[in-house]
Amino acid sequence: MKLHRNLVFATIDSLHQIFNEQKQADKVLKNTLKRDKRWGARDRSFIAETTYDIVRWKRLYAEIAEVKEPFDRSNLFRLFTVWATLNGITIPDWPQFEKTPTRRIKGRFDELSKIRKYRESIPDWLDELGEKELGKKWDAEISALNKTADVVLRVNSLKPESKALQNELFDGGIETENIKGLPEALKLKERANVFTTDMFKKGWFEVQDASSQKVARLLNPEPGMRVIDACAGAGGKTLHIAALMENKGQVIAMDIFENKLNELKRRARRAGAHNIETRTIDSTKVIKKLIEKADKVLIDAPCTGLGVLRRNPDAKWKLQPEFLERIRKTQAELLDSYSRMVKPGGELVYATCSILPSENDKQVKAFLSRDSGKDFSLVKAEKIMPSSSGFDGFYMALLKKKA
Repeated sequence: MKLHRNLVFATIDSLHQIFNEQKQADKVLKNTLKRDKRWGARDRSFIAETTYDIVRWKRLYAEIAEVKEPFDRSNLFRLFTVWATLNGITIPDWPQFEKTPTRRIKGRFDELSKIRKYRESIPDWLDELGEKELGKKWDAEISALNKTADVVLRVNSLKPESKALQNELFDGGIETENIKGLPEALKLKERANVFTTDMFKKGWFEVQDASSQKVARLLNPEPGMRVIDACAGAGGKTLHIAALMENKGQVIAMDIFENKLNELKRRARRAGAHNIETRTIDSTKVIKKLIEKADKVLIDAPCTGLGVLRRNPDAKWKLQPEFLERIRKTQAELLDSYSRMVKPGGELVYATCSILPSENDKQVKAFLSRDSGKDFSLVKAEKIMPSSSGFDGFYMALLKKKA
């Protein structure tokens, strides 16, 4: 592979913003890829994939390159050199690549790969936490979380034309395969930018991982019900709930962030989901008005997001131990408060995209032992682990309230 100067420089600029300015990787790349209209799909793919690769392996590459944060521009080129060398790419004779220890890179890689925190490129505290919570399983899980995530679509059943989606995608050069047990899921055989297709613009599908699609299925909303998605965000699961309800009944999508709910409204219009009402949680009154008013409630709780590190590799550098303590407390508070909206005889699903027991089954067990959970019982729970499923790490528990 021949390296092109403008693509390499765009990658270095992106890394500077992510590492030194603490900006989100996906937002940085979204802007970077708009920089030059002459770039084709292959050029954009190089920038995005290389940037994500270096972000994912930051600790390992920095140790090999013998550089420390904050990374100045020469340090970023040293990280790039490590990436290129380990991927068998010849380093060009540019001034930026002078004084880089290319001869020592592979030897250092072999040496450091014997130590898990370097091999999997994670902070010390996260490695210790994973081992503490998952024991011997941590090795397999953190390894799986460093793999590139598959692209999975959810076919929108509200659009009758979407039945032809798989064939239409094939005609456009995008091959997909079905996923057993998930009737609306299609996995891309090769990565592709599906957002530019007419089918996406017409609302025939959403991009949603297979694990995430299982959450609404477990909730099992039926047409005519009143269902509350209490932590809706931008509404990936809300849209799935609306589709399962065939646009009949009411879906109340709630969140503390109004801008996320505005994005949900836009997505709902594209999807043809007409039974969704959004409500911003700006006071306790919003919850009080809905006490015992919902047939089903989904609490897709904020969490560490460790189950989706494959998609957000920069998250492991932003996470801090104190955040975990705060988020556990928030999860408990949400269970205590939002569970009140479930009618007698109704059901609640608690879900996270984390693989840590302290955020998952231990949270549910603690809730059931408190006064707030005394009327609930656990019906079933599912842990989806990346190493065995190949998909995102998720936890979901179905709880039933006494009639």
